[in-house]
Amino acid sequence: MASKAEKIVAGLGGIDNIEEVEGCITRLRTEVVDPGKVDEAALKAAGAHGVVKMGNAIQVVIGTDADPIAADIEDMM
Repeated sequence: MASKAEKIVAGLGGIDNIEEVEGCITRLRTEVVDPGKVDEAALKAAGAHGVVKMGNAIQVVIGTDADPIAADIEDMM
């Protein structure tokens, strides 16, 4: 079974679509190559409470485990 971090990576369009990721209290702040590959429904199914898109900047609201999930994603990069 995929981890929460792996599900979020898939929702963000795959590891190759993620340029940058950082945890910020309750959000994952990411920069993606192609925002069209971001699947908001998949992110919500992975546990996101919300998704904020601003061009290539995507914020995934996931709660207090944002920092450890960001670290897990960085380990995959």
